[in-house]
Amino acid sequence: QVQLVESGGGLVQAGDSLRLSCAASGPTFSGYSMGWFRQAPGKEREFVAGITWSDGNPYYTDSTKGRFTVSRDNAKNTMYLELNSLKPEDTAVYHCAADSSRLVAITTIQYDYWGQGTQVTVSS
Repeated sequence: QVQLVESGGGLVQAGDSLRLSCAASGPTFSGYSMGWFRQAPGKEREFVAGITWSDGNPYYTDSTKGRFTVSRDNAKNTMYLELNSLKPEDTAVYHCAADSSRLVAITTIQYDYWGQGTQVTVSS
């Protein structure tokens, strides 16, 4: 059984940075792809970044490319999301997710496993 636990969220000011972590446990993740999603109050959960576990290829949306950086540490079974130049509109609960395929998907339905999320609040 796959378990995902996020950490690293918090309250920051606009322009600050944060690094989120997603600790994964369960089977080997070499054949998995991983994603970071966020959900703001009253809005749908949206994809922000993803990575293929085997080769570490990152994927971003147009709004996050250049500000967010996704990475993973095989030895620690942990995925990271570095958030830079944060804006108030980045305020949301950030979730990590795992998909037992090698292709990074941007839709929530593709993912098999989810973490509980970590809150990121950016004040202006």
